[in-house]
Amino acid sequence: QVQLVESGGGLVQAGGSLRLSCTASGRSISTYVMGWFRQAPGKEREFVAAINWSSSRTSYDDSVKGRFTISRDNAENTVYLQMNSLKSEDTAVYYCAADPNHTMVVLTTSLYYDYWGRGTQVTVSS
Repeated sequence: QVQLVESGGGLVQAGGSLRLSCTASGRSISTYVMGWFRQAPGKEREFVAAINWSSSRTSYDDSVKGRFTISRDNAENTVYLQMNSLKSEDTAVYYCAADPNHTMVVLTTSLYYDYWGRGTQVTVSS
């Protein structure tokens, strides 16, 4: 089993930045595809970004392209989401997720992710 714990969320003004971290325990995630999803109040969970095991492939939702950057440190069993130029519409609970069945192919559908963290709240004030 893999346990994922997110951190780094908080309250920030529009235009500001936050860096989310997701640290895994219980098993190495070095061969897993890792992703970030978010869920705003009253909305369904949506894909934000994902990265393959070697960091050679990444994928972003159009709404965050050019503003968010996903990265990973396999030695630290940690994945990051750098969020810049934050907007009020980025307000949501952000979840880290692990897809243990793929290494190179980055998938954006939540159904492929078997392990999930509990989430960290990001609130952007306008």
